[in-house]
Amino acid sequence: MLVSYRRVFAHPGALAFSVTGLVARLPISMMTLGIVLLVSALTGSYGLAGQVSAAYIAGNAAFAVPHGRLADRFGQGRVLYVDSVLFAVASSLMIVSISENWASPLPHVLGALAGASIPQIGTMVRGRWAHLLEVDSERHTAFAVEGVADEIVFVTGPALVTFLSTVYAPQSGLVVAIVAGTLGTVALAAQRRTEPPAHPPDPTVARTPMPWRLLVPVTVGALALGSVFGALEVATVAFADDAGHRAVSGLMLGAFAMGSLVAGVWAGAMVWQRGPLPRARIGMGVLVAGASVLPLMPDLVAVTVALLLTGLALAPTLIAIFSLIEASVPRARLNEAMGFVQTGMSAGIAPGAWLAGVVADTHGGSSAYWVCAVSALLAALAGIAVREPLRAER
Repeated sequence: MLVSYRRVFAHPGALAFSVTGLVARLPISMMTLGIVLLVSALTGSYGLAGQVSAAYIAGNAAFAVPHGRLADRFGQGRVLYVDSVLFAVASSLMIVSISENWASPLPHVLGALAGASIPQIGTMVRGRWAHLLEVDSERHTAFAVEGVADEIVFVTGPALVTFLSTVYAPQSGLVVAIVAGTLGTVALAAQRRTEPPAHPPDPTVARTPMPWRLLVPVTVGALALGSVFGALEVATVAFADDAGHRAVSGLMLGAFAMGSLVAGVWAGAMVWQRGPLPRARIGMGVLVAGASVLPLMPDLVAVTVALLLTGLALAPTLIAIFSLIEASVPRARLNEAMGFVQTGMSAGIAPGAWLAGVVADTHGGSSAYWVCAVSALLAALAGIAVREPLRAER
């Protein structure tokens, strides 16, 4: 199994930019929770905490695609350097505005600016892999590496920001996230050898068209997957709370992430006979089956086991989606296209969490899992609607 991973990391510079990218993307799993912990600790208002956090998420979702478009046109290095400065300044001012109790809507505006300026590290690193590797099987393994890196970040980031914000000052979790994100981004930008070439616009040449029949349904599917993530977190906390063991909700969500991580490692080492689109459709079908079982589970142990098994489908599905985009989208617009997936998933989290919260308040945590099931079904239907571009269009 490890042979596939050794092969991709043997390429010059690969290990350096992948590890740097792992550090640089820590803020994606720390910022929203850190904002909630900071605002609630200093003001006692979860409503305000949710508002500032939502502003951050909205800014992130709205500007993921423009980040990718700029990276395609001007090169990753220039965009990452600018992003690192803007993110550090906006996020620091947001912390100050909350700590000093600045009047609304300043914390909300600064939260939105922090979200808008956060570097799109996952997209940039995958773009580097696509540029560096020429063999399809190696690119598949590389995308699996980044899928596992995402899982590591989402397992460790929330625990780290919670520990820092509760044991030390409420601001400390966000400060560490900003420092890690800024230094990691600068270090990634400095690695010019593995940076994909820029594709500046040429007024004499027509702009390369996007395969919208593929990209639009994929983005809708990503939106639905984001809803699954947001609803899953709220439903799990509510279910554990209903059972009188709210503290174990973190372990239950960790089981879901662990299942995804293990499956991602395994998927990256496999030589697949099917293409990425059939694999993505199969993965989404498994997610539908797993999410549909969750509301029927009788106790915490059964739900935890179901979460672990359902998580096995997540990373292989996301790996297949990114492989599909890489194989179908013009190289000159690859970062932009991947930004649509990031935008969809980011934009779907808040509605999924809100709807699951409404259901949990009225019908209990177990019923809230139906939001996950319906969202997964919508993702699967979007997958069915995807149409790969003809070879001549790629």
